[in-house]
This record gives sequence, structure tokens and C-alpha cells, in this order.
Amino acid sequence: MTRWLVTGAAGMLGRDLTSLLTGEGEQMTALDRAGLEITDPVAVPAALDRHRPDVVVNCAAWTAVDDAEAHEDAALEVNGRAVARLAAACASRQITLVQLSTDYVFDGAARRPYGESHPAAPRTAYGRSKLAGERAVLAALPDDGYVVRTAWLYGAHGTSFVATMLSRARAASPVSVVDDQRGQPTWTADLAGQIRALVTARARAGIYHATSSGEVTWFGLAREVYALAGADPALVSPTSSAAYPRPAPRPAYSVLGHEAWAAAGISPIGNWRDALDRAFPAMCAR
Repeated sequence: MTRWLVTGAAGMLGRDLTSLLTGEGEQMTALDRAGLEITDPVAVPAALDRHRPDVVVNCAAWTAVDDAEAHEDAALEVNGRAVARLAAACASRQITLVQLSTDYVFDGAARRPYGESHPAAPRTAYGRSKLAGERAVLAALPDDGYVVRTAWLYGAHGTSFVATMLSRARAASPVSVVDDQRGQPTWTADLAGQIRALVTARARAGIYHATSSGEVTWFGLAREVYALAGADPALVSPTSSAAYPRPAPRPAYSVLGHEAWAAAGISPIGNWRDALDRAFPAMCAR
């Protein structure tokens, strides 16, 4: 039986992953920030020695995209240097590491899906910090390291765009949503399943893109949420990114390709709209 350790276990993905592993009868240790501060160079190897996992899934991260612009070194400490130390500790103990990453490692200027081998070119401090973590894992664990890039996450726990739109829909509130950014809404329960499948299949180490298939704008996604909630989609009006300036520029195109899954013999996540239908009962039960 595989022994799992999940860091950042109190987050949206962490909770879905630990729930899945528990339901599948896996031997699993879930550590939130209070249980393991990922930036602590003493606590991390100590936790590995105490729990003796076969696989670590690092869900701990600096995710405040805009704040990273003003605090890049702090973001790099969490997403880059701490990941490098974790990867080194895993390598010396022959532990497999799954590192979560992001579409922000790309420039967002493409017009076709970014493949796993497409050159990274982050435009934000957050993207640069996550890319540093990716490179550290692939360098330290060439045969036992997985980088799983994802995007546009939503789930039954924590905050997300889908949760916000559901709240607005329930109140029948009008909203303006950007219609010039395209991506792949991804349910964290689906992402958790892909991570388990990747490890269980003993797939080749490297980079995998774990997002839903298809693509949509934030505006299109908001209208779909309103419709599923029984609200009038006409309450959602389109606007541009220029109407909502942010410290960190948002990618105009965040669609990721899924070619690596075929080589691993694993099906990629299905269409985003089907996933939203499946996720909606859990979202409504929040």
C-alpha cells in the first residue's frame, strides 16, 4: 500500500485529495500549515522521517497572485526555495514528489493550447515563483518528480470564482465579468483524481497539465453558473480586463494541452461543462 503525505491539506485541493485518498483506503497523512510550515528547513525533513511517506503531494503554496508583485521574495520563498528544499529531502529518501503548478508560467499570448513542453515565459512574480519550484523538482527528482500544472480551480471548500458567482446568482444580482480571458474551469475533485491516477499508474516523471478539456471565458463560465443555479443568465454582462486593472496582469489565454496523459495511458479530465454539472450539487451544499 502506498503511504501518502499531503501538505497544504486544509486548502481547496488538499481537502478533496485527502477525502479521495481516505475513501480509497489509502494510508495517508494530511498536514495543514499548523501541522507543517513548508518554509521551515528543519520541520520538513523531520516530517518526512516521522511519517515515512512513499509519495508527497505538495498543495502548500503562496497563491495571492497580486500580493506577489509587491512581495516577490516572500512568494519565491514559499513557491521556489521551500519547494527546492522539499525536493532535495524527498530525493535523499527516495520519495516521489508531486508539485502543483500553474498556467501562470506561460505568457498567456498563445492562440492554441500550451503543450507540456512549451517554453515557459511568466509575466508575473507569482508565475516566476512557481516556475522556480517546477525547475527545482525536475532537477532534484528526474525519475520521481511530477509537476502538475492546473488553472481556474473551484471546489466545495474555500473561495473561487464559481463559488462567488453562485452566491451572486442565488441573490439574483447583476454582475459584469471579463470576456477577454479564456481558460479551463477545473473542479478540484477531478484534479485530485488525476493526481492519484498519475501516481498509481507509475507514470513517467515530468510535467502534466491537469485541467478540464474545452475552453470558455470568465463571462461564459459565469453565465453557465447562473443558469445552473436557476438564475437569469442575462444578469451577467460582459466587460474587458481593462475595466478591472490588477497589479499582476491576467493571462488572456490559459488553455493547456493534455498530450502527456496519453503517453501515461491515463485519460485527461473531461469537458469543463460536464465537470461543472457534476460538481454543482457539492457547490450548492457549501
